[in-house]
Amino acid sequence: MSEQYVIAIDQGTTSSRAIIFTHEGTIVSSGQKEHEQIFPRAGWVEHDPIEIWNNVREVIGQALSKANLTRHDIAAIGITNQRETAVVWNKKTGQPVYNAIVWQDTRTQSIVDRLAADGGVERFKQIVGLPLATYFSGTKIVWILENVDGAREAADAGDLIFGTTDSWVLWNLTGGVDGGVHATDVTNASRTLFMDLETLEWRDDILEAFNVPKSMLPTIKSSSEVYGVASDNSLLREVPIAGILGDQQAATFGQAAFDAGESKNTYGTGNFLIFNTDTEIVHSKNGLLTTLGYKLGDAPAHYALEGSIAVTGSLIQWLRDNLGIISSAPEVEELAKTVDDNGGAYFVPAFSGLFAPYWRSDARGALVGLTRYVNKGHIARAALEATAFQTREVLDAVNADSGVDLTELKVDGGMIANNLLMQFQADILGVPVVRPVVAETTALGAAYAAGLATGFWANLDDLRANWQEDSRWTPNMEPEERDRQLRNWKKAVTKTLDWVDADTQE
Repeated sequence: MSEQYVIAIDQGTTSSRAIIFTHEGTIVSSGQKEHEQIFPRAGWVEHDPIEIWNNVREVIGQALSKANLTRHDIAAIGITNQRETAVVWNKKTGQPVYNAIVWQDTRTQSIVDRLAADGGVERFKQIVGLPLATYFSGTKIVWILENVDGAREAADAGDLIFGTTDSWVLWNLTGGVDGGVHATDVTNASRTLFMDLETLEWRDDILEAFNVPKSMLPTIKSSSEVYGVASDNSLLREVPIAGILGDQQAATFGQAAFDAGESKNTYGTGNFLIFNTDTEIVHSKNGLLTTLGYKLGDAPAHYALEGSIAVTGSLIQWLRDNLGIISSAPEVEELAKTVDDNGGAYFVPAFSGLFAPYWRSDARGALVGLTRYVNKGHIARAALEATAFQTREVLDAVNADSGVDLTELKVDGGMIANNLLMQFQADILGVPVVRPVVAETTALGAAYAAGLATGFWANLDDLRANWQEDSRWTPNMEPEERDRQLRNWKKAVTKTLDWVDADTQE
């Protein structure tokens, strides 16, 4: 029998990718295609689910053809996805009733306020681990039911179903209207506001409070089991789909952070730090989310604390697309290197409000400390530093909640190729920052989950053996300078608060 591989479908915020991995966790080939970012109004962010599904099919073909492989060479399929992005579609026609509403979207603030009127934003937090916020899927479903013509009636009739993009891909990949599997895993379910962290089941009382029919929701499964096989019209027909992990949990899994106290930070469109709390549910007192880390088959669920930052890599895209001071994202490092420091400028990118540890939907972005001295190099540097400062505040919250100070930070995601950022991150944290050899940890984590379920990998020790260090940055900033920079950053954050009110509501 020829050598076998595992393919991961990574349905992300800006693109869909398919990556084929070896047993050693190395990349054989990949395909990638961006999808359109749709901004109908300020604060609204949408994707076209049909475009996403078509792109997923295309990138699978790209990855297979580049490696000269067929479905017979693939042992299993894993799926990872942008988590809170909500798709509602008609199960009889396969057509979405509206565009996917993206996790960054803030249109549902009035729904959040309405639900929070009885018990505040932490009304359900003890049960679901999350505050009421526009970030999560639940309020996005409510918006669609309340604002799309005919949606409420179709949902009440049992014709509409909901899923995050893992469910959308799984349903289509397993046949769609012709027997498609409607399921999700515990990590994605934990981002809806509807799942009980202890029972790992949908909460009827919360669904009633949101007025969302339970018939819309996917079946909750573990992160590593066979959900179904690819349908006959797929290039991967009959290959088992056996792993699903939300993107941040997938990256944690790909970093082999399986045990209590292990963590990772992903630098993508936003930043997401996950700290493994093992089988214990830890409720944050410092603005972090309590979420599912992973669940392997019938084994107990593993939980995590998460610090979610809305805008990091997307700030660099904003410099490119909205301001035009760079023509490609990698150019930001060279531009930032033209100056020695930020020139006194601090950039707080609260474009969608502030996520962890503040959870302030009334915040909006601010560039402060400007003088005539500041040039575009300083602004580029301030934009990069914003990512590091936000990560520092999240890490402080993790240390406070866990009672154990992190001694080093494992990193992954697109921005870790930026050496200037990684050095500043180590400087502002005061601990080493470590990059693995295989930086595509999100896709790797999904592949691992699928491979474990099908016997491609025997156990977690197999996966730990694959992890290798590539680069390490150690802090070299004086403590006094670190304190000064952090003090200025926190001052800058205060300038973003209380911006959105009755006069400025989008």
